[in-house]
Amino acid sequence: VRESDLVLMTHAGPERSVASTKAFTTQLTALALVMLLLARRFGMAAEVETDYVTQLMSVPRIIEEVLELDSEVRALAERLVDKHHALFLGRNTMFPVALEGALKLKEISYIHAEAYAAGELKHGPLALVDEDMPVIAVAPDTGLLEKLRSNLQEVRARGGRLFVFGDIQAGFSEDDTTSVLSIPASGALAHPLVYTVPLQLLAYHVAVLKGTDVDQPRNLAKSVTVE
Repeated sequence: VRESDLVLMTHAGPERSVASTKAFTTQLTALALVMLLLARRFGMAAEVETDYVTQLMSVPRIIEEVLELDSEVRALAERLVDKHHALFLGRNTMFPVALEGALKLKEISYIHAEAYAAGELKHGPLALVDEDMPVIAVAPDTGLLEKLRSNLQEVRARGGRLFVFGDIQAGFSEDDTTSVLSIPASGALAHPLVYTVPLQLLAYHVAVLKGTDVDQPRNLAKSVTVE
């Protein structure tokens, strides 16, 4: 910051854990605001801007609702705690969110986790799917939802254990191989912020159940002081 000519602060407050959480979501928010300012300059319609701003303003309330699902997330974590690997799937803007979920799980629980764009499932990752490979899918209600459902059916057909973080309006149902966490509805701009939180909670609960140090993961440091 001291070396920069232009600074946009995230106002996240102190991030005490090595595995950064709120810094990620506040950076997403800051970038969304930059996007809106640029879009306004290049002629975005006022009603579109109003809709996006309304979505962002609703995020704190929706995240509060997500945090109330903590006990349900912990129940999902109990089914993951004895696993050695996990796959995360997401489409479009949910792919980076899936990456964040996988990163947090590997950082603090030491479970090997990887994330893939769900459309690439058949191009390699599907070969890994069996009853011992949990698959965590991020599934907001968007125009790509039906394509994601098709991906998830491929997982089911191969005996995979599915954990779906899905929009409450999307109508996902549970069965012997599928667990569903219903996420409050939100707009497309808010989706990455809203869905990041339960994935971070999932990693937290898995780590606590395993007895690992959530705040200071092995081999990692809060700041890198050597090249």
